[in-house]
Amino acid sequence: MCLSIPAKLLSITGDDPNNKMGKVSFGGILKEISLAYVPDARLGNYVLIHVGFAISIVDEEEAQFVFNYLSTQDEIQ
Repeated sequence: MCLSIPAKLLSITGDDPNNKMGKVSFGGILKEISLAYVPDARLGNYVLIHVGFAISIVDEEEAQFVFNYLSTQDEIQ
């Protein structure tokens, strides 16, 4: 099973849509990721990350739903 995690896009580097990179935050943990699959991503967007690539843009409400779900799973276990 594959899992993608939402993260907030904090910065974007590069002008070439095929080689854009971004810095995202996973609840305070910062990672550099590729934006090649989501050239329309903008600062402040939430993107789904899988193996170092942003694979889609999601709205903030959906991202918060995932964060809340994951935090309740920690409490259950």
